[in-house]
Amino acid sequence: MSFPNIPNVTPTIDIDREDVINLLLASIAFEELGLAHIINSEAEKIQAVLGTLPSSSVRATTIEDLLAINQSVNTTLKTVVKKEMLLQFKLEDVLEIPTT
Repeated sequence: MSFPNIPNVTPTIDIDREDVINLLLASIAFEELGLAHIINSEAEKIQAVLGTLPSSSVRATTIEDLLAINQSVNTTLKTVVKKEMLLQFKLEDVLEIPTT
């Protein structure tokens, strides 16, 4: 196996402190948006197995099925909460960056 050829790249990026702060805030916002989509999909999962989601024909037939879905949603939401905490720390750090 041979080594890959990596071209000599010398990028010139010219952004100031304010641009960096705005990019960091935008990255936090996009991560929050992604987490909102995950939360929504978990809500739809519960609606589907309960039979209250109009576009779904999936339905839990036993209490064990409901408990399994509940556990799955619970695990996912715990992970989302952990990520939310990390994003809160990131946001606090970004807001402490001096702009001048």
